[in-house]
Amino acid sequence: MAIVQPVIRPPSEADSFLLQVTLGCSANNCNFCGAYKNKPFAAKDPQEIAADISAYARPYKETRRVFLMDGDALVLGNNKLIPVLEQLDQAFPRLSRVSSYANGTNILRKDDRELVELRARKLSLVYMGLESGSHTVLSRSGKSSSVEDMIAAVHKAAKAGIKSSVIVLLGLGGKQHSKEHVAGTISALNRMQPRYLSFLSLMVIPGTALAKEVSAGNFKELNPSELLRESYEIIQGLNLEKTIFRSDHASNHLALEGAFPKDKNMLLRVLRAAIEGKVGLRPEIFRGL
Repeated sequence: MAIVQPVIRPPSEADSFLLQVTLGCSANNCNFCGAYKNKPFAAKDPQEIAADISAYARPYKETRRVFLMDGDALVLGNNKLIPVLEQLDQAFPRLSRVSSYANGTNILRKDDRELVELRARKLSLVYMGLESGSHTVLSRSGKSSSVEDMIAAVHKAAKAGIKSSVIVLLGLGGKQHSKEHVAGTISALNRMQPRYLSFLSLMVIPGTALAKEVSAGNFKELNPSELLRESYEIIQGLNLEKTIFRSDHASNHLALEGAFPKDKNMLLRVLRAAIEGKVGLRPEIFRGL
C-alpha cells in the first residue's frame, strides 16, 4: 500500500484510513500552495486502489472513517468513485463516513442524482477551500473556483445530504486587500451556512508564486496581531445558524473552537484578549502546515 508523497489531510482526519484515489490536484494553480507543484495530477489505478483497501482492512477491520486523497478526489466521475465506495463498505462493516477534499467546480459538475448516489454510499462530508470570499483576492491567488461557485456547491452538496467543512485562509489578501478579504468572506460564509468552518493562517511557502511576490515587494504579509484581527472581524460579522467552528490548525497562532451561534461571544472575547497581549500565542517555530 504505497502512498505517493507528499500528501495532506485535514486535522480532523488524523485517525481516518487515508486512501489515495488520485494523485496531486487537478487545478494546481493556487499561488500560495506548494503541496502538489511537483506531483502531476493522475487518477490512481483501480486495481491498486482495491489492493490498498484490502491490505488496510486485514489489520484494521473496525475502521469507521475513510478520507479520499489527494487534492480533489471528487474530480473523478461516479463510474470510478462508486466502485471504490462500495469496496470500502464491504471491507469495513463499521464504516460510518467517507470524506474528501472538493472544489466548487467538481461539485457543480455532478448532477443532483450523482451526488445522492455518493451520499447513499456514505460519502457524507467534503472539505472545501473557500480561502476568501473576495473575488479580487481569489483572482490574484489563482483559485479555480469562484466565490459564487463555492457558495452554490455548498448548497448543492447539502441538498444531497453531504455536509461541507469550509476552509478560510487568514491573511490571503495581504495588507493591501485585507479589508476586502474580511468583508467578502463574511458575506460568503453567511450565504453558505456551512456545517463546519475552519480558519487557517497563511504561511508563505518557498518556491511558490506567492513567495516570489513577497520577495519582489508586491505582497505584504500580515503580522500575528493582524491575523488575529482578521479572525476577530470575520467572526464578529458572522450570522451562522448551526456551524461547528475550529481554528486549531498548526498554522494558526491561537487555537480556537466553538459552535455558532452560542459560542460567538466567547470566541470574540478570547480573540480580543489575544490581540491585547493577554493570551499567549503559538511561537513561530511551532507553526506549520
